[in-house]
Amino acid sequence: MTLRIVGAGVGRTGTTSLKAALEQLLGGPCYHMFEVFGHPEHVPLWHQAVRGELGNWDAILGDYVTAVDWPVSAFWPELAEANPDALVLLSTRDSAETWWKSAHGTIFTFIDSDTRPPEMQEWYEMVIDMMRTRFTDRLDDEAAAKAAYERHNEAVRRAIPPERLLEWQPADGWGPICAALDLPVPDAPFPVTNTSEEWGARRS
Repeated sequence: MTLRIVGAGVGRTGTTSLKAALEQLLGGPCYHMFEVFGHPEHVPLWHQAVRGELGNWDAILGDYVTAVDWPVSAFWPELAEANPDALVLLSTRDSAETWWKSAHGTIFTFIDSDTRPPEMQEWYEMVIDMMRTRFTDRLDDEAAAKAAYERHNEAVRRAIPPERLLEWQPADGWGPICAALDLPVPDAPFPVTNTSEEWGARRS
């Protein structure tokens, strides 16, 4: 596993758009929660990682060039250490309030759903265990979730040297990413995908 970018930003910080953008820029696959849905064999491996039992990250990320979103962002310290030359990309929103409204209206509602397809039970157990141990066990509590979001971001800022850290928000588009990677800005709009409206349409 040799990642060029380790995404430290939690879900609902533009990570799906980042996935599309990074794949376009670097010509290689980017790991994201969507990859977990496409590779159910990864779910028990992620659960091993949550329990501190995963011996080799290549088992999950060996074929990927970059990685963003949960569950990757829950393991940014380990992945940053395992990929010392990688840029650490901390994606955020313009405020904890903006992030909370997006997360609460989409992924947190999905995680807390009482109607869980049997084939996804192992995924739910892994994600809930990951959130409880590496983010917060109170996803339904606005203040607790916002505090976990701020705490997560500050931990990244404290641990990663400034020359290795790129902070990015969805409105920033291509510029900061291309500058950090020393690549030209594509002659195309920055991809905007998986908006709250798109999420709602898929779930309806």
